[in-house]
Amino acid sequence: MADQAGRTRKLDREREQAILRATYDLLGETGYQGLRVDAVAARAQASKATLYRHWPTKAELVTDAVRCCKADDAPLPDTGTLRGDLAAWFCNMATMISSEEGPILAGLFMALHTEPELATQLRDMRESKLPLAQAICERAVARGELRPGYDAHLIEEIVPAMVFMRRFALGEPLDQAFIDHLVDDIVLPLLTREPRP
Repeated sequence: MADQAGRTRKLDREREQAILRATYDLLGETGYQGLRVDAVAARAQASKATLYRHWPTKAELVTDAVRCCKADDAPLPDTGTLRGDLAAWFCNMATMISSEEGPILAGLFMALHTEPELATQLRDMRESKLPLAQAICERAVARGELRPGYDAHLIEEIVPAMVFMRRFALGEPLDQAFIDHLVDDIVLPLLTREPRP
């Protein structure tokens, strides 16, 4: 109860934003493992006591920083066709991964393996978002482009992994040719294949 009472003493919005922005910027510079609360406090010109009162753990601080500072996801694409929607979505994903946020997210994903509290918080945040793949596929069914029996989860299982592999492991561009390959050679054939008996 004492901890909860401490956290209810709200920071003013400007101070909170400064702390979370400092956290996010340092995350990009040091990665999750190298992030230190005293460095955040120094950059935000706040006391460590203030940080610990409002964010008792580093995982909570980082999760709030990602929620606050990460660029908003692009709106759900609506091009009028399944292929167009997939290509637009994957292009938005590629743009974000190629930006300065890409390495931050890559570092966080690596930290998920060794930081269970961070993993829980970031996965909860992800699960609260609109499932874009399902929404895009449902619209395609309504237009008659897809038949029931497709597996929209395949998109989220395959595409982010391929995007991260190409960008960070192979160091190759996430260009239009790659987007077309994802859509035409991998995702559309999987979505339109005959359902397994």
